[in-house]
Amino acid sequence: MSTLGDETTSMMLGATALRVSRLGLGAVVWGDMSTVPRWNSQRIVYGPTSSADEQRDALAASLAAGVNLVDTAPMYAKGASERRVGELTRGTDVLVATKFPMRYLSRAGHLPAALDNSLNRLQRTAIDLYQVHFPLPWMSIPTLMDFMTDAFEAGKIRAVGVSNYSADQMRVAHDALARRGIPLASNQVQYSLLHRKPQTNGVLDACRDLGVTLIAYFPLASGALTGKYSATERPPGLRRYMQQFWRRNASMLARVVGLLRDIGSSHGRTPSQVALRWLIQQENVLPIPGAMNGDQAAQNARALRFALSESEREALDTATASAVRK
Repeated sequence: MSTLGDETTSMMLGATALRVSRLGLGAVVWGDMSTVPRWNSQRIVYGPTSSADEQRDALAASLAAGVNLVDTAPMYAKGASERRVGELTRGTDVLVATKFPMRYLSRAGHLPAALDNSLNRLQRTAIDLYQVHFPLPWMSIPTLMDFMTDAFEAGKIRAVGVSNYSADQMRVAHDALARRGIPLASNQVQYSLLHRKPQTNGVLDACRDLGVTLIAYFPLASGALTGKYSATERPPGLRRYMQQFWRRNASMLARVVGLLRDIGSSHGRTPSQVALRWLIQQENVLPIPGAMNGDQAAQNARALRFALSESEREALDTATASAVRK
C-alpha cells in the first residue's frame, strides 16, 4: 500500500513547504446546525447535515487513509463548520484550510480581525492555508496580499491561497506576494468532469505557469458523478436545481455515469472514485470532496489507491467534451 510520502498520494502545496495529500476533505456541511439560523445556505443547498459523531468518523477515516487536509470557511453555516473542524482536529496532525471573509460586505481591512476570529473558532494558533474566498471589486488584491503577508510574518498562517480567482487575478496576487518573498500556494475553484472551465479560461494554465496548486471544489459535481441520482431520483435541497440535474441533461449524465461505472468495474472502484481519480492524475490538482460520515470519507480515499490508463482518461475527456465548451 502507498504511504503518505509516496508522490502518488501526496505532493507539495504550490511552492510552500507544506506536504499535502493528493485528496482533501471538504467540511462545508459540518457543524452544529442548531446554532445557526434554519435558513442557512449550506442546509438549503445540501439538506440536513450529519451528526458530530459521523463527522468525527469522517475525519478518522480520512486520516487513516492518509488524507491530511481539511477545508472549511467561516461562511459555512456562519462559523459552525470552523467550530466543528476545530473541535475534531484538536491534537491531530491534520492541515486546516479556511478562508476570508465571513460576509460579502467585508473590506480588506477586516482581514486581521477575521483571521483572529477563525483562529479562535478553530482552536489553533496558526492556520495552515488561509485563502481569500472570492474576489470582490472593492477589495484591492495587492492590499489583501499585504494583510496576508503580515499574518504570515506574524506566524498566524503558514501558506496563502485564493479561491474563485481568474487567471489575471491570480497573477496580480502572485506578484504582490512575490514582492515580499512569499509564494501563492493555491487557487480553489470549481473543477470536475462536468465543470471544466479551468481548462479553457486560463486558470489551469496559470496555476501550472506559476507553480500554484489548483484545489478542486465540487469535484463530484455536487453528487452528479456519484451515480446516486437520476432523472427520477434527484438530490435533496436546492442541488436538484443545478444545471447537471436538469431533466434535459439527464441522458448526458446517464452516459457519463455509465462510463464511470464501466471503467470503475475493471478496477473494483465506484463512479465517484473514478471521477476523483481523473482529477488526481492531473498535474498539481487536489480535489476536496465532502464527506458527512466515515463510510463516505473512506470511499473517497480509495481514489488514491489505483490509476487510470491513458485510454480511460481519454474516454472520459471525450464523453464530457461539451463541459469544456461551457
